[in-house]
Amino acid sequence: MSLDLTNCKKCGRAFMSDGNVHCKRCRDDSEDEYRIVKEYVYDHPGATILEVHEATEVPEKRILQYLREGRLEIVDDTNFVLDCQRCGTSIKSGKYCEKCSHEMAMELRSAITPKKKEAPAKPDETKKSHRMHVDVTRKKQ
Repeated sequence: MSLDLTNCKKCGRAFMSDGNVHCKRCRDDSEDEYRIVKEYVYDHPGATILEVHEATEVPEKRILQYLREGRLEIVDDTNFVLDCQRCGTSIKSGKYCEKCSHEMAMELRSAITPKKKEAPAKPDETKKSHRMHVDVTRKKQ
């Protein structure tokens, strides 16, 4: 794996990227924010995104990102803020509802699994062209 010199999408600092778009410092900051949000939600189950934002000062957009990534989950059955990106059904976390996730997994499996080839047709054994024959007749001795 090669390291490329790139600029961090968040702070603009140059860093050696191993595939990440954020530098180590920004990734660490993001993880710290996640820990703060996680602890607040643990202590205050059922809190709304706005309440979490006001208490932790973590941007609402980032909290929604944690929900989309499946790192947080909404526990209140009436407090759906996310929609399935495929069918639009309300969901508690992630990007897709259970039904769509299952359907997409099945579609992927069927696309990856090699299709069974049809058995080759058996040659028609009654045709003369498929029988063995000798062009020259034998002479009796």
